[in-house]
Order: sequence, then structure tokens, then C-alpha cells
Amino acid sequence: MTFKRKATPFAVLTAAALALTACAQSDRDDSGSDSGSTSGGGSSTFTFGAAGAPKVMDPFYATDGETFRVTRQMFEGLVGIKAGSAEIEPELAEKWEPDASGTNWTFTLREGVKFHDGEPFNADAVCKNFERMFDQNPAGQVAAEYWAGTFGAFKAKAAESLYKGCEAKDEKTVVLSVTRPTSGFPTFLSLDSLSMQSPKAMDAGKANDVVAQGEGFTYPAYSKAGVGTGPYKLEKYDEANKTVTLVRNDDYWGEKAKNAKVVFKIIPDESTRRQELEAKSINGYDLPNPADWKGLESAGNKVEIRPAFNVFYLGLNPTKNPKLTDLKVRKAIYQAINREELVKTQLPEGAKVATQMMPDTVSGYNKNLQAVAYDPAAAKAAIQAAGGLTLTFAYPSEVTRPYMPNPQKLYQAMAGDLEAAGIKVNTVTKPWNGGYLDGVDANAFDAFLLGWTGDYDSAHNFIGTFFGSLDANNFGLTKQAFGKTLAADLAKADSTVDEAERTAMYEKINQQIQEEYLPALAISHSPPALVVGEGVEGVVASPLTAEEFSGVTVGGK
Repeated sequence: MTFKRKATPFAVLTAAALALTACAQSDRDDSGSDSGSTSGGGSSTFTFGAAGAPKVMDPFYATDGETFRVTRQMFEGLVGIKAGSAEIEPELAEKWEPDASGTNWTFTLREGVKFHDGEPFNADAVCKNFERMFDQNPAGQVAAEYWAGTFGAFKAKAAESLYKGCEAKDEKTVVLSVTRPTSGFPTFLSLDSLSMQSPKAMDAGKANDVVAQGEGFTYPAYSKAGVGTGPYKLEKYDEANKTVTLVRNDDYWGEKAKNAKVVFKIIPDESTRRQELEAKSINGYDLPNPADWKGLESAGNKVEIRPAFNVFYLGLNPTKNPKLTDLKVRKAIYQAINREELVKTQLPEGAKVATQMMPDTVSGYNKNLQAVAYDPAAAKAAIQAAGGLTLTFAYPSEVTRPYMPNPQKLYQAMAGDLEAAGIKVNTVTKPWNGGYLDGVDANAFDAFLLGWTGDYDSAHNFIGTFFGSLDANNFGLTKQAFGKTLAADLAKADSTVDEAERTAMYEKINQQIQEEYLPALAISHSPPALVVGEGVEGVVASPLTAEEFSGVTVGGK
């Protein structure tokens, strides 16, 4: 959770605002015009150095940016994001319009769109997608975090779900119904996890057959070769050689991709990514070491720095360790961490200590909150009063994240602080998509390092995603006395029509999270960057870290 920017405010659910979201027409070229070859584009290959391996090729079960970086080129949603911004725009739907209640939304679909397997994209396909997402087995309900974070519940608890139903009026008209007005709909339909996929391919590959296994999940055959409508389609995921190869979709409804192929070369080590860029074996990579930014530019590369639309946090799990239900213990852990020093020594210029679980560009940020002060003496006293504390503390390997440029160094600094406060730390590390994310989801760790890059400009996309669902969260909220109250307050704020009232509600919730609850410890916000080599044109840096590569050219081709 494909987790970036300051967005333009999404529409609030008043009659006037609803009308504003209803009638945008796409500026995207759907003529299918070519540029340079009978196959609809150039013959070159754009090779990108990825910091981690994709988890699955079915974005519905994905939660991380490394997976979404790949699937974003292959899949599209009803609603898209305008390149280089956070503004929503039409994608597979040309326009949308709500009824007076704000609960029934009519989408007019783009014509002439086909899935990669040749199946038509139409209203029936949309409804089959939503019913597939809604109807998950118990394991799928845990794995599909983005659905839980937006629609709240699945078919097994239909009465608690935001999703109500889907009706295909005709081939190009579909009505999506929700149970209540919400500030995030239809904006959150731009999420990669809610992309449209071929119903025929999902049926053939038994897409919903997710099985819980140990600390993780076993995914069905479909998850290795998802089928979308995007400008690229999957050719091969070579796990042995750590490459993902996408080929141009020559039947794409819009402007054809300029490169015949996009190759993602998985290179977890940042210094190795730089060496490969210098050797011209890759054309670009994400998350260059901030210390290298000036040197990379001096060598003729382009470094694009994105705004810090993220949060890095220390997650705490009372399901695994009951002592973490004690607020005094959680606060002691917070006081033990020297975050000022961490930001100064481990994070890029422009990073800052977090006072809450969302960045200051999001409406609902509480400007009056102060960072919990570093106080190792107070932390040590509280831990002793609690009878001591042992933490199974985990961090990810084989990955670099926008909010976490070097997980190991950040972990070592934080673990050292905890031990200095009298906390015994048992270290666990697993590859990002080789057990770590599944371990977090399966409550395998007492404490863990994770973060979030916003998907759209909404307090609910941050704290609602983290704490809005009692069933699907990583913080053991069912074990916390405040869990039901917090989830209910978040649902109420999200349903509040008046923008000023809603903002005030989120500000209060942020204060309660920091001062009364502390289900997780907000650490910092960091500005990430990406870099491309000489001769690469057309990469538009996304404040969402959601770059699309169909418009990229290499060496002028």
C-alpha cells in the first residue's frame, strides 16, 4: 500500500462540489495515433532500476510502491491521475456524475477499449470487477488492504461496507452505489489496487483463491500474470534474473507507448543502482542517495526531487505483545527515539520530524501538535515501572522506500536508542516482498518499520487507511480499548459534508492519536527523488511517486 504530493482539494459532497467532479472530459488522445513504426511507437527499450521486487502482478492484493510501479504501466482505473500532479482525470471512464444524495454515481465509459487478452472493456466488466473485489475469502480480506482502507468491509460484512452495488445500464454506462456520501469517492477509484482487470482472465486464473500460509499468503496463478487495459502488457517476470519485462500494447485505446519495451531491473542496493546508471546498463532509477544528488547532476543526469507527501512510522502490535496495550509503554518507546538526530544523520535535506501520522500539506493536519520530546531518562523509568520490555523489532531488507532510504541504518539507530532506554530488542529482518510485508500483515512482529506515501490529498487516505478498519490494520486495534472509538470517529469525519467541520474533526482525531492513543509512532517526512540518464526524455516526476513510462523516449528514439 502502492503508497507523494500536495493535491488540489477533492470535491466535498455539496451539490455544487458534486457537480464539479461530474463533467471533466479527458484530454488524453484516444485516436490511436502512431509515432515512428507500424507497431505504434519506437523500437527502443527503457530500463529502470527498481529498488525491490514486485509482490504480485494483481494490483488488487498489492500494497507497496515497487509492485505498483510495474502494474501501473499495465492497468488502468475508471479514474486516473493527471501526469505530474495529484489532480484526478478521466481514464477508462470519460465522465461521472452523482445523484442528489451523493450515493449513486453514473459513469460513462470510454468506447473501443480492450483488455490485453482481447476481451472488451464495458459496463458488465466493471461490475464483475467490483463484485470480484467485494467477494473475498478470509485470507483475501486480509490481503486486500486497499479495499478495506477505502470501502471498509467485504461481502461477509456487507452492512458495514461503503460499497453497495454496481449496475450495468448499457455497454458504456454503469452506476456504482455507495451506502453513504464520502469525501473520497470517486477520487479513490484512481488507486492502482482498484484498477480494472479482465474478468475472463481472472476466472481462468482463479484470481480470488488466496490462501493464508504461515506468516503470509499463497496467491493463485492469475496473480503472476494479471491482465489489464494499459499501454504495456506483461511479457515475463524472470524471478531468477530479477527482471520484469513489459511489451507495448499495440491495441491500446490511446496514444501508443513510445518504447517497445520497459524492463524493470531489480537492484535492491542503491549504490549498485548508481553504478549501473553510470555504466548505462539502466536508464534511470528511483530513490538515489541524497548525498549523490549533486554528483549525479554534475555527470549529466537529471534528478527530480518530489515533495515530501509521506510519513515514516514505527508500528506497534499489541496482538503480538500485550504489553503494548499500555499507553505509558508506547509513549516510552517514543521518548526513547532521538528523532532529531535521526532526521539529521539518516534522511535527506528537507526531511523533518513528524508530529502526527500525516504531512502538513493535508487538510486536517493539526498545527498545534508538538513532537514528542526525546527523553531517554523518562523512557527508561517508564519501562522499569512496567516490569521491563522485550520487543521483536523488524525491518525490511532488499528495498529502499521514499520515506525510508536506508532501512538498515534507520533501524540500527532506533534499536540502539531503544536498548539505551532499557528495552531488550530481538532483531528480525526479511526481504520486503520476501516475507516482510506478509509478516507485518500476519502480526508476526511486536514492532516494525513502515511508512506511507499518500495516494490522494485526504486525511482519510492517511489516518483512515491506518486506523479506519478494525479488521484490516497492522496495529492490533481490536486489542486496544480505543480501537472502536477511533474507527467510528474516522468514519464519521469521512462522511461529514461540510469541509470546515470535517477538517476540524480530523484535527481533533490527530490530537487524540498522538496524545491519547499512540497506535503507531510517527517518525518523519522525507522528500524522495528519482534520476534518469542522458538521452532520456519524457519522464514526468509524480508527487505521488506514480510515474508512467509510456511517454518516455531513450536516446531521442
